[in-house]
Amino acid sequence: MPAPAPIHLRPATDLAERVLLPGDPHRALAVAQDLLEKPLMFNHARGLWGYTGSAPDGAPLTVQSTGMGGPSAAIVIEELIGLGARTLLRIGTCGALVDGLELGQLVAVNEVFGADGASTALGTGRRLSPDPELTSLLVDRGARGVSAVSTDLFYDPREEIHARWRGEGAEVIEMETATLLAVTGMREVTGAALLVVSDLLASGGRKRLDTEALGAAGIALGRAGYAALADTPGET
Repeated sequence: MPAPAPIHLRPATDLAERVLLPGDPHRALAVAQDLLEKPLMFNHARGLWGYTGSAPDGAPLTVQSTGMGGPSAAIVIEELIGLGARTLLRIGTCGALVDGLELGQLVAVNEVFGADGASTALGTGRRLSPDPELTSLLVDRGARGVSAVSTDLFYDPREEIHARWRGEGAEVIEMETATLLAVTGMREVTGAALLVVSDLLASGGRKRLDTEALGAAGIALGRAGYAALADTPGET
């Protein structure tokens, strides 16, 4: 079955084959302004801001927000693929479930456990792996490789759940990567995830980046993600 034609996205300019996927529309704007020459708004429907422009290597790049959680991400990713996206890299935030990770640290997902409804509904299996070549490029550029778990709940205070996920090997927690990899795997396009540690959860409670640091981390995500895309064979 082909990927669907867009219903929720309303393209106002061309889509690039390579796409950076922040969740936050404001991060999409900030990354587009930082990376792209003369960015044009690709989409603004439903508050899912997206932009296309020329990246520093001269080739087109799209930065498209997915919203919060797997269901929203699944819609956006499916429609982007239907429009011609072929390499999709999530650039988002995560919480550290284990000690040894620092606020603001960039991590590349080596494997994700799908504990969310969207990836489970797609029936692609609980453990999902990203594109190895793109992930290797992210690690080569300084991101630490980690195992992640995707969940539907941002606020989940149950330490026993976190302990169970740690027991299964999860080092960070977030909300969209399992869905991204389920959809890109099903559609046979390239998918991977680069995250920044925005929250520390290992010691109970929550320590979080402040607003200014979170904004800077979003730019760092965009730059590191673009650098890996630019060095991916066939992505120029």
